[in-house]
Amino acid sequence: MEASYRGEGERTFDLSAKAREGWYASIQPAYEQTEIAAVRMRPFSPESLKIVLIPLKNMSPGEYVATLEISSGDLRDSIDLKAVITATYKLALSTSTGRLNTSVTAGEDNHFALILANQGSDAIENISFSSDKPEGWSITFKPDKVESLEAGKTQEVDLTINPPGKTIAGDYAVTVKVTSDNASDDLELRITVLTPSLWGWVGVGIVLIVVGGLAVVFVRLGRR
Repeated sequence: MEASYRGEGERTFDLSAKAREGWYASIQPAYEQTEIAAVRMRPFSPESLKIVLIPLKNMSPGEYVATLEISSGDLRDSIDLKAVITATYKLALSTSTGRLNTSVTAGEDNHFALILANQGSDAIENISFSSDKPEGWSITFKPDKVESLEAGKTQEVDLTINPPGKTIAGDYAVTVKVTSDNASDDLELRITVLTPSLWGWVGVGIVLIVVGGLAVVFVRLGRR
């Protein structure tokens, strides 16, 4: 912007910038980074100025007005300037533990906690969940939809994974997705499937270890 005056002789003009609470406002020469509170002006010789507005906290989207005032004695003028903040939309999906892998049992409902966060500056609405999964798997979300999530808020989501009972033991990839009208995110999980028969062998192994340990104890006691 340019400031000029019609008069005689050089004059010093005081400058001030007024903005609503929560904003930092300063005035600088157009091509410098130095904050100034006054400017020396000659008649009919415009001075180029700029006003810098910085929100000091998260501000809701909308229009905000700042006023630039210039004065010298009985000469005074002002201009209103408008700053427009547009909303940013960002969804972030994570796990409650921070880990991206889990073990599940085939043929059973296995629960896994997800955390959905709104990292944008405005509420996000019409949020839904989906997944890319191996054929035959059942994956559900509770809740399966979120009507609205305010900026800075989180929502816990219960992910239920149920591989078919005949699934071969091993590692599988599952991608969970969250989408809305204006933001989305996804998370790839490594799912280790343990079949019921494998759990049975694990149980047998534990029993054998316990029995073996007791046998060693009895042998040692017998030698005494």
